Amino acid sequence: MNYILFDGPSRNALLPFTFTRPIADILIGIMTIRQKWEMHLGSTTTTLTEEYLSEKYPMVELEENVMINASFLPNAILVEMVSNLEPNQAIFRGDEVIAFYTTEEQEAVDFDSYEIIEYTDDCLTVQNTWDIFSKNDAAIREDFEILTEDRRSQPIPKSVNVIAPENIFIEEGATLEFVTLNASTGPIYIGKDSEIMEGSVIRGPFALCENAQVKMASKIYGATTVGPFSRIGGEVNNSVLFGYSNKGHDGFLGNSVLGEWCNIGADSNNSNLKNNYEEVKLWSYETEGFAKTGLQFCGLMMGDHSKCGINTMFNTGTVVGVSANIFGSGFPRNFVPSFSWGGASGFTTYITKKAFETARLVMSRRNVEFDEREAAILEHVFEETKKWRKD
Repeated sequence: MNYILFDGPSRNALLPFTFTRPIADILIGIMTIRQKWEMHLGSTTTTLTEEYLSEKYPMVELEENVMINASFLPNAILVEMVSNLEPNQAIFRGDEVIAFYTTEEQEAVDFDSYEIIEYTDDCLTVQNTWDIFSKNDAAIREDFEILTEDRRSQPIPKSVNVIAPENIFIEEGATLEFVTLNASTGPIYIGKDSEIMEGSVIRGPFALCENAQVKMASKIYGATTVGPFSRIGGEVNNSVLFGYSNKGHDGFLGNSVLGEWCNIGADSNNSNLKNNYEEVKLWSYETEGFAKTGLQFCGLMMGDHSKCGINTMFNTGTVVGVSANIFGSGFPRNFVPSFSWGGASGFTTYITKKAFETARLVMSRRNVEFDEREAAILEHVFEETKKWRKD
């Protein structure tokens, strides 16, 4: 069977992260949503997403296909239902479609003509930006179970101070010495060729993905995920870093999500709790206003390629778009549009020529090419977000 992951109605609620990727390629837990589905299904997937993203994330349609709403994370029951779908069948939870069977000849999908199968069990969904960190605890636990099933961890080095070693899994090539791992509060996964430097204290649930690094004497609280090739240091609580991002110095990051190729300057901090303890509101690209999150703790949402200088301070519930460059004293506003350059004293437009030069340099340091395809995506984001910038 050919499986296709589609964005669904949650795409705009997951901006700025879906400016530069389909929902399927959001990292939550230890794997991206795509990687989870592929592992459960034992099959590769392709993507139905925005047209400007389709060259990087193409869709392959065959004679028979199952379309899967990427906002839904797989579990055993759901995967069995999806795997058993037959022509003219669709799986719904309430009013929202989870998956449906389609053929290449179909010109349109009319669910009124489909047999509707109701899914009534619990499952994890990613339908808002804050779901990425607030549901990361459950996602790490689910991923840990499937990734480590019937496998043996590399031995824990003798110098490691460990609590609940049965909940720790170390992949081949990982290095760690003279650190403290407390897995009594949740599993700890240490990915292939990753590194935890000496003096670090980590409390699960925690995921350190392939080739990621924890800097010396870091303090990490769960549920935190450090994506592939990312670096983390200082104090971090319940945050998710996508691949190739750096928060390598002292300073606090809490209840936050960083996209790819982000950099947090030394001694920068974000607030994750309002002084009056009220519910946090976040900028919504859908309503172009601030939306209730239902959360008391909510920090920084930062899109791909955005960066901040040393000693930057972020207010509770700050949303930073794609390719913004923030610096200077004081608190910048709670919504920083994509391709903004400046800080609390004001912003100008970060022109694409300069932004692309930086992206090219940053990516080359990790032996990744900034090619025409990447430039075209960011050029589209620049035009799409122009209305929110004020020069």
